[in-house]
Amino acid sequence: MRKRMYAAAVGIATVGAFTFSTGGASGHGYTDSPISRQKVCANGTVTGCGSIQWEPQSVEGPKGFPASGPADGKICSAGLGQFGELDSATKPGGGAWPTTKVSSGGSQSFRWQFTARHSTTDFKYFVTKDGWDDSKPLTRAALESAPFFTVPYNNQQPPATLEHTGQLPAGKSGHHIILSVWTVADTGNAFYACSDVTF
Repeated sequence: MRKRMYAAAVGIATVGAFTFSTGGASGHGYTDSPISRQKVCANGTVTGCGSIQWEPQSVEGPKGFPASGPADGKICSAGLGQFGELDSATKPGGGAWPTTKVSSGGSQSFRWQFTARHSTTDFKYFVTKDGWDDSKPLTRAALESAPFFTVPYNNQQPPATLEHTGQLPAGKSGHHIILSVWTVADTGNAFYACSDVTF
């Protein structure tokens, strides 16, 4: 009996360590204002999203965007195949992704929710160009080349919820994507979130 209990305890500890080392600790943060694709999947607004519904905080890929980072067409999923639904121009099952109404040239709050707080280089926000093709997955060519808003964070750790306010670009109208990038200072990665908005 004692041997069986010991074997079970070792088995549980091994499974726990394996889960931690292979992804249990990989989830760290997402945006919910303006609401991101991963969050509308997690909160049930959009269904059929696959595993992202349980891991909205796990969209992590190489940092250095736009010079490096996820490949074109895989930006919204950070290049992670298990979250490929986020890259589709339409939501799972068809139809448009839900959008948040924003004001061209107006101020906008950007809010991140963190499940692990990393030392942070900065937060950057990009937006699609006028006339971009929203029937295709997001590419660098579809985005303005420079972020419209950058928040340096000087290697500090953010709180569990972080909100900052920035100015949206003027002259935009219709459907656009805001790409939010949280650059981690102490790893080679960043976290990515695509938010569909209507100006």
